[in-house]
Amino acid sequence: MTPVITFAGRTVALFGLGGSGLATALALQAGGARVVACDDSPESMARAQAQGVVTGDLRDADWSAFSALILSPGVPLTHPEPHWTVALAKRAGIEIIGDIELFCRERRAVAQGSPFIAITGTNGKSTTTALIAHVLAHAGWDVQMGGNIGTAILSLAPPAANRVHVIEMSSFQIDLTPTLDPSVGVLLNITPDHLDRHGTMENYAAIKERLIVAADLAVVGIDDEPSRAIAERRKGALVRIQVAEGSSAPDTLTARAAAVYGTNDERLADLDGIGTLRGAHNWQNAAIAIATVRALGVTGPALDAGLRSFPGLPHRMEPLGHRGRVLFVNDSKATNADSTEKALSAFRDIHWILGGKAKEGGIAPLSPLFDRVAHAYLIGAATEAFAATLEGKVPYTRCGTLDVATKAAAEAAAASDAPEPVVLLSPACASYDQFKSFEERGNRFRDYVRALA
Repeated sequence: MTPVITFAGRTVALFGLGGSGLATALALQAGGARVVACDDSPESMARAQAQGVVTGDLRDADWSAFSALILSPGVPLTHPEPHWTVALAKRAGIEIIGDIELFCRERRAVAQGSPFIAITGTNGKSTTTALIAHVLAHAGWDVQMGGNIGTAILSLAPPAANRVHVIEMSSFQIDLTPTLDPSVGVLLNITPDHLDRHGTMENYAAIKERLIVAADLAVVGIDDEPSRAIAERRKGALVRIQVAEGSSAPDTLTARAAAVYGTNDERLADLDGIGTLRGAHNWQNAAIAIATVRALGVTGPALDAGLRSFPGLPHRMEPLGHRGRVLFVNDSKATNADSTEKALSAFRDIHWILGGKAKEGGIAPLSPLFDRVAHAYLIGAATEAFAATLEGKVPYTRCGTLDVATKAAAEAAAASDAPEPVVLLSPACASYDQFKSFEERGNRFRDYVRALA
């Protein structure tokens, strides 16, 4: 835990007692603050009370007694309309901040300048965060990884000179961190997302940009226009990352053909054969990780060993191994066409298991990649809609359930003439028609693969 001593002796309101909210309440109390915590869920309130957190009804509270409102990132700050606690806090004239803002203040108070890497982007945040943390840990660093990737930042060990915090940040978290000042600020990419919470694409991009403004070093992917414009506006040390052919421009690392090149076209890393870093999107993730860890002194054999031992993340193009020539890949996290596009781009001779609860637009945007698919195996509620899209373009089989699809795909792939056929679960759909979560769906697929002869 990181006790929040910067609010010692003061009283704060806190709304949202999920994982990060509960951790924040406990960290504030451990640092000597008085907390009045609230949540719309009676179960969350009871769980907090059982751990010694003081709870209360903030609607009836005396807001003049509060120094701040600590808001969980899942609670609307501005759109579609501000939460009722936000209105009460603004009326009382107190600041509205989140748990990562509390960490930033603690870092400045107890370990000024300690290594702190913050990562954001519309896609690829979790893989890049995990890759950076893995390479640094492999090189001997004391690594604390958390934030949006799963572990609340205030549940981690406190900042220290010999300890690096590697923190994934969503746009919601950035919006609640007004003094964000990482050692390295990473922006992977920006595409339309969460506009219901941010109003416009311009506002969404502006929030993402705040992550790098006060960073000592900014590492920015420049393959999309909003990120490219942000890099141009950057004041201070900057490394650009691009996925492109040809030589790198000044202050730019280039990812191409399963390798990463420096500004003088020097080969910094060979990614060929690293199953967890297949595809151009992962080459970009690797290039960004390389630029980041190099800033902390990790280069050469230590860098190469860290990349090659990266296990990847569960359910994100996760290699499950071979059965004979057939490679099985769990990409259950791909709940929309944009995510599935990354997997289809990374392989050929694909026996593609897809379906579930379809998202708007379906799989029509993936049609340029249909020539990579040997056969499709349809499951779940999207079966008929997806069959209509595939008709005349990709041979398909209606399988209904994942177990039937896995068996059929495995048998067909094993009988094919391809040198390395791939059975790929990349559903391009939410899981809720047949499973509780994409994690359950991926775990079930893993079990079915293990059970194959």
